[in-house]
Amino acid sequence: MRPGGSRGWLLRLVIAFSFAQGAVSMARPAVSYRALALGADERAIGVMAGVYALLPLFAAVPLGRRTDHGRCAPLLPVGVVLIAGGCALSGTAGNLSAMAAWSGVMGLGHLSFVIGAQSLVARQSAPHEQDRNFGHFTIGASLGQLVGPIAAGAMIGGPDMAGTSALALLAAGGVAAFSFVSLWRIEHRTRGTSRGGRGDRVPVHRILRTRGVPAGIFISLAVLSATDILTAYLPVVGEHRGIAPSVIGLLLSLRAAATIACRLVMTPMLRLLGRAALLTTTCLLAALLCAAIALPVPVWGLAVVLAVLGFCLGAGQPLSMTTVVQAAPDDARSTALALRLTGNRLGQVAAPAAAGLIAGFAGVAAPFVMLGGLLLIASGLGLRQGRTAAVSETGRRREEPAPAPERGERPTERRTTRRRP
Repeated sequence: MRPGGSRGWLLRLVIAFSFAQGAVSMARPAVSYRALALGADERAIGVMAGVYALLPLFAAVPLGRRTDHGRCAPLLPVGVVLIAGGCALSGTAGNLSAMAAWSGVMGLGHLSFVIGAQSLVARQSAPHEQDRNFGHFTIGASLGQLVGPIAAGAMIGGPDMAGTSALALLAAGGVAAFSFVSLWRIEHRTRGTSRGGRGDRVPVHRILRTRGVPAGIFISLAVLSATDILTAYLPVVGEHRGIAPSVIGLLLSLRAAATIACRLVMTPMLRLLGRAALLTTTCLLAALLCAAIALPVPVWGLAVVLAVLGFCLGAGQPLSMTTVVQAAPDDARSTALALRLTGNRLGQVAAPAAAGLIAGFAGVAAPFVMLGGLLLIASGLGLRQGRTAAVSETGRRREEPAPAPERGERPTERRTTRRRP
């Protein structure tokens, strides 16, 4: 199958990703609530959220190398098994150390699934389809982030917080298993999937020096850190402000629904603004809105902030994927995507740990101010990318040779003809 053909595989991939991401989005707040019930404080929550990303941090690039010279699909069922196992075993763990370890397994499974899925989209999409297909692919993540927190909030609560959060984690493991339903024949055989180990590997430092790749990695890191800390720390904010877990689940799902809305209208927004302007504007607005969460607003105000914030955060991930894929060498796209995910995991390790320290000293709302700073930097990078792309396009047009005159036509006549309205 050539890139740009039937997109039935993309629909099945979105369905599978919805279940996998739904399980993770259900498990992350459940882990926080269970840890709080077992005696964890804000700093411990930050460390536990960082462990989720620590194990995958060392596996991303090897998995990307393997996918560049082989098939993408085998990573998907492996990721589902690890997600389901990590969720279920986190629910049965009796201490914080064991919960942190199984959270790391869950994170490794999520990484495996995402590397395989993103590489599949890059390989089976024509270049002009990548913004759209990556946007549709990430709708699966948003659907999972929409349903997962609602399900977790509905199950968690009452006097037995440890027991209800454990039940939510076991249920999340079952949700992940449903991903297997749509993984059949999802990858089409092409020349790109049978390369084996042939070909020289592009060095990592060369990929990281490629124009556009570092900016795409940082923008993705900032956007994902915002989503991740929202998921992990909004329950803590709710505990301090007296907001029920069910309401926190609805607020997180509202944010995810707004992200879906953004990705559904991404194509017309790209036509209107262009990729660089869309990245710059959404990151700038998201920075201001993250800082607004630190204000003591009522629940309805928090809902408005999270809805607009979710819409703004919806553009960063798919557009950063396209930025990295189109900037990277052709035979290192999966590795470049893996480096982007490595940046994401670094953010997921460093940002929650920093958030835990900040929350311990300055209060639970302070980490959202930190997120605002990250997104402000990402907005500046998006603006810089737009200027760089414009300069490169202008230079490319100037360097193009003038078209040769047709036989029997004088050059002056051709120029005159081209100037006529």
